[in-house]
Amino acid sequence: MCKAIPFSRPFIGPEEEEAVLRVLRSGWLTTGREALAFEEEFTRFLAGPEGALPLLQSFAVNSATSGLHLALEACGIRGGDLVLVPAYTFVSTAEVVRYLHGEVVFVDTAPGAFHIDPKALEATLARLWRGEAAYPNPHGPGSFGPRGVPKAVIPVHYGGLPCAMDAIMDIARGYGLKVIEDAAHAFPSQLSNGTWAGTIGDLGVFSFYATKPITTGEGGMVVSRDPEIARRIALMRSHGIDRTVWNRYSDTQASWRYAVVAAGYKYNMPDLLAALGRAQLARAGELLDMRKHIAAAYDAAFQDEVHFSLPPTGPGDARHLYPLRLNVESLSITRDAFIEKIQAAGVGVSVHFIPLHSMPYYRDRYGLREGDLPESMASFQRVISLPLWPGMQDPQVDRVIQAVKTIAQEHSRV
Repeated sequence: MCKAIPFSRPFIGPEEEEAVLRVLRSGWLTTGREALAFEEEFTRFLAGPEGALPLLQSFAVNSATSGLHLALEACGIRGGDLVLVPAYTFVSTAEVVRYLHGEVVFVDTAPGAFHIDPKALEATLARLWRGEAAYPNPHGPGSFGPRGVPKAVIPVHYGGLPCAMDAIMDIARGYGLKVIEDAAHAFPSQLSNGTWAGTIGDLGVFSFYATKPITTGEGGMVVSRDPEIARRIALMRSHGIDRTVWNRYSDTQASWRYAVVAAGYKYNMPDLLAALGRAQLARAGELLDMRKHIAAAYDAAFQDEVHFSLPPTGPGDARHLYPLRLNVESLSITRDAFIEKIQAAGVGVSVHFIPLHSMPYYRDRYGLREGDLPESMASFQRVISLPLWPGMQDPQVDRVIQAVKTIAQEHSRV
């Protein structure tokens, strides 16, 4: 029997192993020189060889979730403030709003896409500024959901493909909103003009979780070109202490004195993870080429099949996910049953994502129903994320393709 193909697997080689050993041998494991070097190298990558983004600063954190929390806090989000978030995202994007006692306003995706719909965003903002609630009520007269003043929007670059940032930025600036790019899937992703995703809004937040395009196991990076925001991130990332404190233990001449000037958080990245990140960053182009090779094979295999619709893509797509849509009308089984059969064939798959407005916490808090954001639900009910990871071999890719096609053929209505 063939060995099962996992949904995701990190690509770890001698460079990553040596980087971690270097830190273990150094006698310094927590935040220090490696983390500082990782920040500098990440900034140089995004800014380009000629320093096209001279004010850009990067801050390594222990997760993208903590990075999003820091970003919202630095933007001044407080209790009762409204933050607009796509329903089609992972829970982190919304839960950080609640950490600060803000209220989440969900926005639907564009038809046939996985990204926040600029038209839906503008329509939602117009309702809020008229003093109405967030959602038009299809179940009766009036509207419902949170009321208040919108302060920020968090567009999510889904699966490695950037959002329509030009339109989103125009809308956000028109309403005076801060823009925090959730770039957890988006390294290294570029817009059509060559700008890196995550560097367009007021802040960008990247993830280095184990399944992401480059990984530190757990971890993330916050980037911003706003000096005031950058200062706030630096302060709040480490307990609200007014200076970098890591060298208090590594330098015998360093002062032991420090001052706590704000109620901050414990969100720093340790050197062990930063060293791994530096090695991964150095081979980001190589890892991207591997993912593109696999995605191209999937595209070629499924593009002429009546049972499938290819994911939207573009020249700057980092191909982090391969979200294949099932044309369920042509099949005699549901999406969920399709997943069970492909898993039984030894292929690991996933679903990205279950829309957040359907989750009990948000559904009950805001009085929502699944049909209130129909495009998000339509995508969820059809999509399957196929394995796509650096180091995946061509025979494994062929097995995935064959398993998917075989199940579709066995349960075809056409």
